[in-house]
Amino acid sequence: MFKMLLQHQGSPSNVHTMWTLHLLLYTLLFPLCSLCSQVCPEKCVCEQTGSVQCFRVQALPSGIPRDVRKLNLGYNHIKEIKNRDLSSLLGLEEVILSSCGVEQLEGNAFRAQKVLKTLDLQKNKLRNVPRGLPSSLESLHLGHNRIHTLQESALQGLKKLRVLNLENNLITTLRSSIFSALTMLEGLYMEGNQIEAVQGALRLPMLNRLSLANNKIPSLPSAFFSSLQLLKTLDLSSNFLTKVPHDLPQPLLHLSLDRNHLRTLKSRDMAQLRDLVTLTACHNRLVSVDGGLRLPNLTVLELAGNQLRVLPGRLSSKLEKLDCGQNHIQEVTHQQLSGMRQLRHLFLENNTIRHFESNALRHCAHLTNLALEQNLLSTFPNRLPETLIRLDLKGNRIIVIDEHELKSLKRLQVLNLRNNRLSTLPALRLLPNLKMLYVDGNPWNCSCELFKVKRSLLARDIDISSDFCSETVQTSVDIWQAYVMTQEKCEETGESLPESQLEHTDNEDYYDYDL
Repeated sequence: MFKMLLQHQGSPSNVHTMWTLHLLLYTLLFPLCSLCSQVCPEKCVCEQTGSVQCFRVQALPSGIPRDVRKLNLGYNHIKEIKNRDLSSLLGLEEVILSSCGVEQLEGNAFRAQKVLKTLDLQKNKLRNVPRGLPSSLESLHLGHNRIHTLQESALQGLKKLRVLNLENNLITTLRSSIFSALTMLEGLYMEGNQIEAVQGALRLPMLNRLSLANNKIPSLPSAFFSSLQLLKTLDLSSNFLTKVPHDLPQPLLHLSLDRNHLRTLKSRDMAQLRDLVTLTACHNRLVSVDGGLRLPNLTVLELAGNQLRVLPGRLSSKLEKLDCGQNHIQEVTHQQLSGMRQLRHLFLENNTIRHFESNALRHCAHLTNLALEQNLLSTFPNRLPETLIRLDLKGNRIIVIDEHELKSLKRLQVLNLRNNRLSTLPALRLLPNLKMLYVDGNPWNCSCELFKVKRSLLARDIDISSDFCSETVQTSVDIWQAYVMTQEKCEETGESLPESQLEHTDNEDYYDYDL
């Protein structure tokens, strides 16, 4: 094109002008042509943000743009990462190689990545922590591999590492000195290994989250927590602990001791935990809990699945949730619950409670959920707080409910009375906000008075079982005949069946509130 223009213009001045135009066009178009040459590799998606994700590849694709910052190769079939694979990608900040079946990484495979911050190698077949990782690394995820032992040399130099995830590997011994170089570490996750022995003290001054759950740890060294002065969350659940570890860090906010072999919780073991908000010790062998536990800021206490015979007393006035289900508690008294003005959720299901003291909850001015199912109550609890929204009494021995016992429950929305010994119900008009009522499994006496109650409930659009006081239909009597017979019977007392009584169904697929 330029040759034709030159021939057409002829004069030297025109030639100079054309060459100038040529250089200008070249300067403008060359960057665009260069950009067009960076073609995204096959089976990959390249975004302008510097992110590349590849699918169904068996090796690192060639031709990945060199300015890539995030490389996602997760859920592929890549068995090995070699040194040269990533050597040209100097700007990588995040690499995802999870669920790839990776078995081997050559030493220093990530040596060229001087700005790499996140490396995700979860759910592979690695047997060791990769060596030669860049010092820029902040998050290292190695969970769900086959790592047996930890080598201190593999973690040397990672002074910026903040998160180390080693969950669900095959580690049997934890030597605290292995982590000594990780001075900036904030989260250490080692749950789901096979740790049987813990040695030394963790010297991680910035650590605030530690999980050793689901291992086989029988005890921890006495000085194990001595340097963890910022630890906020500690999970020791599902181990073989027989007592609460010594010298737990004072700043702890959340402590989980579920599924161990604890027999008692003593105040002296936790007296320093004045900031503790959540304590869970479910499914242990607890037979006693020191009153109060000296935990003034405790908000959640979960002790389900133990062998307690009495409710812990003198607990924090800030407590909002108390779960003592699946124990051997026989009674509930006002003294046990006095002072719990912030309590919102009280779970006492699957105990052997026979006595529920009248007004036992009078100080619980914010209680919304009360679970008392599967106990031995023969009467409806009296003088319950008016704040209740859900009340579960399923599986008790309640014979009768007096209307005055419902007087305070103005806000109640869900009432579960299944599998008791009720033969009749009061009008329930004192429950103006009731939305769901579960009544099946009782020996109802379907009198005209009870039909009237049912009709009233249906008129208020309250969700009740369709089997509640439905006539049993014998082979010689169809549904309509049964309806007519019952209608005639009730007309003698001036009552009539609701039309909805005609809708007899065996469908039991309806919502069951289960606390």
